[in-house]
Amino acid sequence: MTELYSKARIKWACRRGMLELDVLLEPFVEAAYDALSAEDKYVFQQLLEVEDPDLFAWFMGHEQCPDPILAKMVALILDRVRV
Repeated sequence: MTELYSKARIKWACRRGMLELDVLLEPFVEAAYDALSAEDKYVFQQLLEVEDPDLFAWFMGHEQCPDPILAKMVALILDRVRV
């Protein structure tokens, strides 16, 4: 596992080119990122490396994420943001 980034760097990476992604990712980081395990933080960072169109399709339910680990993080974010 690679080194985890600082929360400030994570927040910056959540600023995407699509407002729809911003309103999902930024609140998740504010509300739930600190409580994630180190492994889940790493998975979240991997998710941030995915291109915006793919993220949009996964979060909006247009496509299924092919990676089960990333799909689990997508579901976690959607569940957390809906609360």
